[in-house]
Amino acid sequence: MKLLDDRTAVITGGAQGIGYAIAEVFVGQGARVVIGDLDGDAAGIAAKKLGDRALGVACDVVDGEDVERLLDTAVETFGSLDALVNNAGITRDATMRTMTEDQFDQVIAVHLKGAWHGTRLASAIMREQRSGSIVNISSLSGKVGMVGQTNYSAAKAGIIGLTKAAAKEMAHHGVRVNAIQPGLIRSAMTEAMPQKAWDQKMAEIPMGRAGEPAEVASVALFYASDLSSYMTGTTAEVTGGRFM
Repeated sequence: MKLLDDRTAVITGGAQGIGYAIAEVFVGQGARVVIGDLDGDAAGIAAKKLGDRALGVACDVVDGEDVERLLDTAVETFGSLDALVNNAGITRDATMRTMTEDQFDQVIAVHLKGAWHGTRLASAIMREQRSGSIVNISSLSGKVGMVGQTNYSAAKAGIIGLTKAAAKEMAHHGVRVNAIQPGLIRSAMTEAMPQKAWDQKMAEIPMGRAGEPAEVASVALFYASDLSSYMTGTTAEVTGGRFM
């Protein structure tokens, strides 16, 4: 018996990186997975790699109707919606002095509004079946703030507030809402950092290494499964001990 047997999960921003790692782990644990991504072709390619229990769908999380279509597709194709991972995100890094209003709005819209759309619409489906788990991907940046990321840090901090408020609203309906705050996770984007910036971040990590996408995915699996059945409104820091 696998942890997510006979369950359907939707993962936004799932075509690559942490989102794809989560999709891969979920499929391995028996789930049927719908990958939503702004790049529909990339979502389809990712789903194809995962086999016949995965489906890729184009979705702009800023558009509530798009998110609703994504979730409805999961229910219509696989028969239920048991887990949602709000993972889609972008960066538009700049200092406050140079950041444009559009750069601020874009990041808030994708991360915070996108997570709100997903949480609101998924919980409406899940409350009818009186079960379900929503996992919101925040960031360590939302806990401590990062230079050049007033937009991203604000959005990721907002996701924690959203998670706690939604968890309180949905608990009596059998729907759990939790969050994950990853730290420095190894990816093409982080490995492209200047060596000086990489070394500075590494010096802040007691475990002395960057995390792997699969290490975030395993925590998402924990939250999506019955292993965390008495947990809601919590935040798991997957950081190697950075900024405890």
